[in-house]
Amino acid sequence: MDIFKKCFDFDIDKKAIEKGIYPFFKPFEGTEGTEVVYEGRRLIMIGSNNYLGLTTHPKVKAAAAAALEKYGTSCTGSRYLNGNLRIHQELEARLAAFMGKDAAIVFSTGMQANLGAISALIGRNDIVITDKEDHASIVDGCRLGMGEIKRFVHADLAQLERILEKIPEDQGKLVVVDGVFSMGGDIVDLPKLGAICKKYGARLYVDDAHSVGVLGGGRGTAAHFNMADAVDVTMGTFSKSFASLGGFVVGDKDVINYIKHTARSFIFSASLPAHNVMAAFAALEIMEKEPEHVEKLWDNAHFMMKGFRELGFDIGQTQTPIIPIHVGDDEKCFRLWKELFDTGLYTNPVISPAVPQGQALLRTSYMATHTKDQLRKALDIFEKAGRKFDLI
Repeated sequence: MDIFKKCFDFDIDKKAIEKGIYPFFKPFEGTEGTEVVYEGRRLIMIGSNNYLGLTTHPKVKAAAAAALEKYGTSCTGSRYLNGNLRIHQELEARLAAFMGKDAAIVFSTGMQANLGAISALIGRNDIVITDKEDHASIVDGCRLGMGEIKRFVHADLAQLERILEKIPEDQGKLVVVDGVFSMGGDIVDLPKLGAICKKYGARLYVDDAHSVGVLGGGRGTAAHFNMADAVDVTMGTFSKSFASLGGFVVGDKDVINYIKHTARSFIFSASLPAHNVMAAFAALEIMEKEPEHVEKLWDNAHFMMKGFRELGFDIGQTQTPIIPIHVGDDEKCFRLWKELFDTGLYTNPVISPAVPQGQALLRTSYMATHTKDQLRKALDIFEKAGRKFDLI
């Protein structure tokens, strides 16, 4: 058997290309955040994670440009050795204070943050329990750890409790969940989850990639519920609300210090370039000093939730600026995506295995910088497409 046989047989993309509905790897020629340019044509972007719209903010761009001029393009080494800059540590201190924790560690990507932190914390005799809709980086981080993995049905905290009550008291337990689930847009029930973890002596790790900058005045899920002490470790990313690249983890000083000295994705990766550090720094300062960006984001999110529901679309249980349009069939989802793409909207089609077979959806998401005219146009385009595809 040739190990490459699976590569030669792979044809999912070819079939979609033949039908003219392949939606991935579209090369944009330009972007200003709320709109993108494809083959000279402008589309309204409602598929981005640029929640606060800060990628084009003058302060963020100026901070990145100044750092590029001062430090150059790369640190060319690991934080562990020659790639540690004072600004890395200054950003970590500011992040810890912002998130209400003792310490923080900055990784080169959000994916690396979860891979490194989770795998470092899960030892050979430990058990990690995850929600079945947790992000792929959580799944992979658990696989890299040396412990046993258990999963519970999405948001089924009764099942989580049944799992925990069967684990011996002397065994290490870590529960890992998303704060905001990236496909459905729903928020974890932190009050109930925190109580269960406390009851059974389990530590709680929350991935706030889609929560920081969005919930709790920008400070994430724990702040949203005023439950900072219930979460032991929080992960965040710079590639969304922070308008940059990278990731971070915050928690108790000793926990972060342990991750810093044992997380392989941290130790064996080149450090985050200075211009990404300073872009994230600038975005953090904007979140702290200009709360109107978060307020505008939520105004736009509620406007779109109301609009979609009034039109009759199935948007599930979303509670955030992530608004899924449930379609069902994979090919129908691709065809709906193509209809919207051709008429001026960019969305993200999500099909199996990213979601269960027969539960395909379009993932839409919104920014503080979207104008109401853009959002009304998006709803008008969706209404026409929804009727064409019998979704409303």
